[in-house]
Amino acid sequence: MTKGRFITLEGGEGVGKTTNLSFLEQMLTAQGIYVVKTREPGGTPLAEKIRQLLLETHDEAVDPMAELLMMFAARAQHIRHVIKPALARGDWVLCDRFTDATYAYQGGGRGMAMDKIAWLERAVQGDLRPDLTLLLDAPVQIGMVRAKGRGELDRFEQERYDFFEKVRQAYLNRAQQQPERFVVIDASQPLDEVQRAIKSRIDSLMADG
Repeated sequence: MTKGRFITLEGGEGVGKTTNLSFLEQMLTAQGIYVVKTREPGGTPLAEKIRQLLLETHDEAVDPMAELLMMFAARAQHIRHVIKPALARGDWVLCDRFTDATYAYQGGGRGMAMDKIAWLERAVQGDLRPDLTLLLDAPVQIGMVRAKGRGELDRFEQERYDFFEKVRQAYLNRAQQQPERFVVIDASQPLDEVQRAIKSRIDSLMADG
């Protein structure tokens, strides 16, 4: 059995995660690798319901701690029912955001204590961590123009500009702290350049065995 790999795509709004996740799926499938493509929050029926609660706007303000706990509740379901079974089969899991997004959005954006997030990460995930994280990075202004072009904005996309600056900086801090796992890709480049960079890094991962 081939070894399963866990790859995450991270980044702020409008950086092209969905497009590039599909590109990565097609590239790996063409090489005979069975791929499970998924997303967070979400990935299972129950986790998708939690996603809807998180993204839709409410008359009632969402407490930051409630938001954080919902993120990890969805993640617990996702890990148990999708991620771990796929990796055990030897599949490659491609995930649109994972726990780094929680550090960026709830930690950086909301100002939640990073040690609380780290505690929940250990409690929910154990030793499960991505093998590789591709951080698609672009200036906030570029990403938000792209996001607005997609249509109606969700609850997170409606946040203030400075919120997304904090999110971006938190992501870049994570990448600097864990260079062995992160690859930062300039998502403001033309798409073919972005995908060339992704392919190069995946080729290196496969060469490492």
